Amino acid sequence: MSGIPYGRQSISEDDIAAVTAVLRSDWLTQGPMIERFEQAVAQRCEAAHGVAVCNATAALHIACLALDLGPGDLLWTSPNTFVASANCARYCGAEVDFIDIDPLTLNLSVTALAAKLERAERAGRLPKILVPVAFAGQSCDMAAIRALAGRYGFRVIEDASHAIGARYAGRPVGCGAQADITVFSFHPVKIVTTGEGGLLTTNDAELAERLRRLRSHGITRDPALLQAREQGGWYYEQLELGFNYRMTDIQAALGLSQLDRLEPFIARRRALVARYRDRLAALPVGLIADQALAESAWHLFPIRVDETQRDRVFAGMRAAGIGVNLHYIPVHLQPYYQALGFQQGDFPEAERYYAQAMSLPLYADLSEEQQDRVVKRLAGLLDSGVARCGW
Repeated sequence: MSGIPYGRQSISEDDIAAVTAVLRSDWLTQGPMIERFEQAVAQRCEAAHGVAVCNATAALHIACLALDLGPGDLLWTSPNTFVASANCARYCGAEVDFIDIDPLTLNLSVTALAAKLERAERAGRLPKILVPVAFAGQSCDMAAIRALAGRYGFRVIEDASHAIGARYAGRPVGCGAQADITVFSFHPVKIVTTGEGGLLTTNDAELAERLRRLRSHGITRDPALLQAREQGGWYYEQLELGFNYRMTDIQAALGLSQLDRLEPFIARRRALVARYRDRLAALPVGLIADQALAESAWHLFPIRVDETQRDRVFAGMRAAGIGVNLHYIPVHLQPYYQALGFQQGDFPEAERYYAQAMSLPLYADLSEEQQDRVVKRLAGLLDSGVARCGW
């Protein structure tokens, strides 16, 4: 979209030089840049292991496989997310269910989760995996989720696709304090980019080894894992059904260069969010609330507009060249999931938010002049006679 997009990558001359260096090297893929990128992300997250893959959807898929999710199992996640957070279970032949959101933070509601777990325990149908989603870059109440995981025995895959650089309880998201595996995305609209790409962090060495094997056809060259005697330097074995989910060295070089600017990217986003909050204070829109203990990375800046005028305002912003967007259509309302039995009314808070949702442009290179243009156009479209849309 021409004009002001809702999100956009920031590419520097250093990024271009890093990619060019790889193009001039001997390795375009399966080379040394992958491990360097993995180690750099893991170090920033204070995690023991990082495993890079081609995108975050692939990361979610192999995270589920590494935790042995399969037919007959159940995965729960938030309906306020991109479909990949649920689809990963379906790839494994497992069933999916959802937990409604907290109307203030838009993240999975821990109160709703606890109540649903009690019912599921009585019914003998507890989830094997929970995928809490750090919507817009803000962590869920992960300490409470970890406590519930300990009580009910489910594993936690934290979908932090929006949240590289975010913090929770004083530590980086991805450190593994509350999740078995954390997944990040490096799509161009995310905080840092590899073009396309994803990465998993974990503190479990066995999980990390299995994730690496699953991303590369299920193949190993590790002598300790071979079932037959090694026959030469060329020898390998496929131990399980894996995939070609590898990241290239080209992508890893871009990501490694981008990581050098992670802190400035986050600082800029937070400054823009502060300006938005100040300039929107008098307008009849709802603003996201802070989650206790969480410091958001602010991948998105969602607002709520009264449902009687949201569609008109959305169209008016787009007509002015301002690329507002909508995050998200609740997953359970997608035709694929409705065919599995979900229907309108199942998760009312997520549906209520969807009827009012609109994401304003937010990215590191957004200028203050562009931001003021966004706010001015929004103010001109809003009906001042409508009451503030609260959370």
